[in-house]
Parts: sequence; structure tokens; C-alpha cells
Amino acid sequence: MNPLSPGEDSVFMKRLGILLSGRGSNFIAIADNIAAGKIPGAEIAVVISNKPYVPGIEAAEQRGLNAYVIQGKGLSRTEHDAAIVARLREHKVDLVCLAGYMRLLTSVFLGAFSERVLNIHPSLLPAFPGLDAQRQAFEYGAQISGCTVHFVDEHLDHGVIVVQRSVPVVETDDEHTLSERILEQEHVAYSEGIRMVLSGQYEIQGRRYVKKQVIRIG
Repeated sequence: MNPLSPGEDSVFMKRLGILLSGRGSNFIAIADNIAAGKIPGAEIAVVISNKPYVPGIEAAEQRGLNAYVIQGKGLSRTEHDAAIVARLREHKVDLVCLAGYMRLLTSVFLGAFSERVLNIHPSLLPAFPGLDAQRQAFEYGAQISGCTVHFVDEHLDHGVIVVQRSVPVVETDDEHTLSERILEQEHVAYSEGIRMVLSGQYEIQGRRYVKKQVIRIG
């Protein structure tokens, strides 16, 4: 069941909080798609990095967005997550999107944003979780890989799948070319997944994202 679903045809969640640790290419794609009207009702409320001087934060500042660096040095994981949660709440964030955020979230974070944290992973989960998923797929000899937008839970790359996009592994591929082609699909899939969640027209049934049927009268 989705406790956040609103009534028909309304956008309940709209303020996004972006967490990143590097160049932020998925963040930039999301921002571009919002500007192009491809994610109706959405706005980026805040961008947070756990690392200073990364291109993703520079890109956020250039766009005039609220951007912060909250480093974990000297803090426990719980303390660090609590500091980020406080900043997200300060900016009234509805939905958190991990965009290359290289830290596992604690129960403190997940409890504060239950079923409201999305991630994108560069494989067709449950295949190849964890780091270097593209290399894993290539070295395993997979003929099809891709990307997955999923809710985040307490386990690594495990939460309910919202949307997936497949990418064939061709004979001329190497790890780099496969990664680049998967990334192209990530930039499409993440915004699609955000749009699906923001619509509120879904339920979580077990491990399945199930779209609600909207009945129109008149």
C-alpha cells in the first residue's frame, strides 16, 4: 500500500531533494527535464553533497538552486544522516532522489522519508547490485543490461522497482562504451520514474509497483 497517494489527478509530492557525490549527470538530466516540463509539478528544492568541490554542486549553484555540502568527517553515519534529514526538512522536501550518492542510508534517514527515497542503479536489478555494475555485467558476459529506478530500503540496491530500461551488450562494447549507453538511458528512466511516483497513482503490493486504474466519468 502507498500511504502517500492523494486523490485522483493531483500531484501530492513535488519538492525534490537531490543527494549526490560527484558530477551529478543524473541531477542535471532531472533539472533539464523539469525545465522542459517533462516532470509536471516538480521542482528541485535543494541539492546536497557529502563531498566538497564536486561538479554536481557547482552545477546546482550555477542554476541558482539551494546547494549544500554536508561532510561526514567526524560524524557517525547516524549523525551525518540526521544532519542531512534536517536540511531536507528545512526545505520541505517531499521526495529524495539519490543521483550518484555514494553512501548507504541509515534507518534514521529511511525512517524520516519512508517510501520517499528513489535511486537509480546501472543494471537490471536484481542482477549486479553494488559497485561497478557495468563491469560486472560485461565480465559476466551478459547480453542485456540496463538501469533500474527503485525505492530505497535498508538493503543494498534492493527496494521496490519503479521502472527499468534495457540496453543490449554488443560485440564491440567494452566497459566504457556500455557504461555510456546505460547512462543515456538512466537520464531518461530517472525522470520517468520520478514522474510516476509524483503522480501518486500507484500502490506498493509486496515487491511490486502497481499503477492504479483511473476511471473517468463524463
